[in-house]
Amino acid sequence: MEERPLPLVIVVNGLPATGKTTLARRLADDLHLPLLAKDAVKETLFEALGWSDRAWSRRLGTATMALLFLLLEEQLRAGQPCIVECNFYPDRDGERFRALQQAYAFTPFQILCVADGPTLYERYCQRAGSADRHPGHVETHNLDEHRELLLRGRIEPLPLGGTLYELDTTDFAIMDYPALMSALSAAASR
Repeated sequence: MEERPLPLVIVVNGLPATGKTTLARRLADDLHLPLLAKDAVKETLFEALGWSDRAWSRRLGTATMALLFLLLEEQLRAGQPCIVECNFYPDRDGERFRALQQAYAFTPFQILCVADGPTLYERYCQRAGSADRHPGHVETHNLDEHRELLLRGRIEPLPLGGTLYELDTTDFAIMDYPALMSALSAAASR
């Protein structure tokens, strides 16, 4: 039997409102890969089960993370590449990724989206009040809760090994997408 190359798992990581979902969707379209996106799963749960307050949003957030890792595991079990997008945190999600790496060999490529803190906080506040944002997130009720974290502009990357690509998303107009695609191409060909 012919040995297949390890599947490439592109992990799009970063704080809320760094543009992870927009970037991940563009990559999925350009690379023709499935996208496992946290908010898409969570908003599907909101539509199926309803929404109300912050406690319910957090409860569905826990279910969302379980489903996101289940879907990722199914992709890896099939030996298929994919993109997974979420605000992953090493202390919350690192062990789950380590377990997947032990069970299924894959090539990780982590894109860490970072941005200027005040710009990020402003973007988060605008998104929270936008009619385009699903009301189930109830983000207008947690602006103060996330302020300090968002003002940092970055989170710690996951300890995945592989490639860590830091992408400044403060100004989407000057983001170097071609350089990112070149780095992805190089990682995929290894």
